[in-house]
Amino acid sequence: MTAADFEGLDAPVVVGCSGGADSLALLALAAAAELAPVAVYVDHGLRPPVDRAADLAAVRDAAARLGVGVDVVAAPVPAGPNLEARARRSRYRALEAARRRHGAGAVLVGHTADDQAETVLLALLRGSGVRGLAGMAARRGRLARPLLGLRRRDTERICRSAGLAWVHDATNDDLRLRRNRVRHRALPELAAVAERDLVPVLTRQARILRDEADFLDDLAADLLRTAGIPHPATRVLADAPRPLARRAVRLWLGAPPPSAAEVERVLRVVEHVAVATELRGGRRIWRTQGRLRLSLASPA
Repeated sequence: MTAADFEGLDAPVVVGCSGGADSLALLALAAAAELAPVAVYVDHGLRPPVDRAADLAAVRDAAARLGVGVDVVAAPVPAGPNLEARARRSRYRALEAARRRHGAGAVLVGHTADDQAETVLLALLRGSGVRGLAGMAARRGRLARPLLGLRRRDTERICRSAGLAWVHDATNDDLRLRRNRVRHRALPELAAVAERDLVPVLTRQARILRDEADFLDDLAADLLRTAGIPHPATRVLADAPRPLARRAVRLWLGAPPPSAAEVERVLRVVEHVAVATELRGGRRIWRTQGRLRLSLASPA
């Protein structure tokens, strides 16, 4: 951890605090960096009340010791599949709302190198491309992850040095959750096979792939500008190297991110193999007068 990890951040900042060692260590470091942090506890209402009370008590105690403010935010999780993903989206929305409410320059979250290694493995299991295998960005807009260079054990050491008592979230031991299975089973087993600590290996790989992904995205953006926006010329995309054309199509489509299969279907339209294709989210892609069109409904 160096001063560079907080470089470019202006006070005040919002720190997502769960009561765990990572978030409390981040709070302590942000306070030491004179960033006037506000500890924001996001309550999804998913855990037993006694556990949530213990979490909040740890956050309040740490904030009092450090002389910083606390904000408690309720963020119910909408129904649907993939509880982890739904809770994450709800949490980030709540933290961004807190940032605006407090007039903060950034939202800080306490992901560590261990979290990054798990994220890379999870992306590999999903069959992600280079961007997914690049893991989490240290900075993305108003979101910052200053602890990506630290291990979980480092955050515990920081908490002990600052006299902060953290809580252990029992849901982190629930093997029904895929990340926990990666954390407690897959990663240790792979480390045993490799006969080395894989966290530095995976985090280094993520940094390299992120640089490469950024470079390729810049090239794809140039290609897309050449093809024309908002209706790129199919000839330009068809003449480009296919890996670059794929990235250009992804950039053009934007959110929600298209699957690999959807990108290939769009390229079939580009190559005049198909006239149109449907994508999730109600989007329709078709070709007319040598250009791609996108709409949420059938063209007239």
